[in-house]
Amino acid sequence: MQITRRLEFDAGHRIPNHRSQCRHLHGHRYVLEVTLSGDVMQQAGSPEEGMVMDFSDVKAIAKAHLVDLWDHAFLAYRHDKAVVEFLASLPDHKTVLLDAIPTAENLAKQAFSILAPLYRDNYGNRLRLERIRIYETPNCWADMTA
Repeated sequence: MQITRRLEFDAGHRIPNHRSQCRHLHGHRYVLEVTLSGDVMQQAGSPEEGMVMDFSDVKAIAKAHLVDLWDHAFLAYRHDKAVVEFLASLPDHKTVLLDAIPTAENLAKQAFSILAPLYRDNYGNRLRLERIRIYETPNCWADMTA
């Protein structure tokens, strides 16, 4: 069985080598979808009976380990020297430095690597992260799958 939880956050980024508008500093209302697979729990009387995982638990993990860190931050490629120096000049600016250019594809890959171990078999029901989907816009997204 698979379940999916959707979360949203706002963040800025730029794609330094882009041929068009995305080379400029800008932001998005990102949507993160976390898809998990596992057995439906059958333990009678358990709070999770009939569930793969409680949706509120899916949200709490993603929020604490990813969304709260990236929300209202500038997601910057650590080798984009001019932007990193500019952001460092802003007092108390929320900046997340990434080892890859912050494309939707790279953000999905990074999110998957952060979250996969946190969901792994939490309930003893063969729980695992199957997919991270990051929407950069309502019409454009990237999937990272197991």
